[in-house]
Amino acid sequence: MTLLHRLFARKPDEREDLRPLWQAIVDEARRPVWYAEFGVEDSVPGRFDMVTAVLAAVLVRMEAAPPLLRSSVYLTELFVHDMDGQLRELGVGDPVVGKHVGKLVGSMGGRLSAYRAGLAGDEAALHDAVQRNLTVRDGGDVAAVAACLRDFAGRLARTSDDELLSGKIAG
Repeated sequence: MTLLHRLFARKPDEREDLRPLWQAIVDEARRPVWYAEFGVEDSVPGRFDMVTAVLAAVLVRMEAAPPLLRSSVYLTELFVHDMDGQLRELGVGDPVVGKHVGKLVGSMGGRLSAYRAGLAGDEAALHDAVQRNLTVRDGGDVAAVAACLRDFAGRLARTSDDELLSGKIAG
């Protein structure tokens, strides 16, 4: 391998290995049960809320496994990249995309903190986090959403690190 080749060769994007996990997160957040049965609002804000709730549960799981910390950073970068693309699809122009993405990332950080205590076992904190961070229709069942997130976190806990990274979450 020549020096020039080493200098200018593209390095593989380590985030790409996490695409299956990112897709599993999005698939979980899009499950109809969240919207049809539990009353999460089926709208852009409601779907963002569900993606961040599911992502928070996955990131909490990854925080518990030190070898996954680097991967959790790449997963968060995939989230940012996807949100950037979604904003552009919604017609947000280049001059303000960065500002909007910054707000979304800040929102994700705050939600992660809110969900962390609840997913660690504090039922009241989880219920409060769901109530504060999800757009729910009138008559929506916040307790059912919290219970389902708790169940999802349990599935994540039963998933090996390798399976998690490949997007294969225990049933």
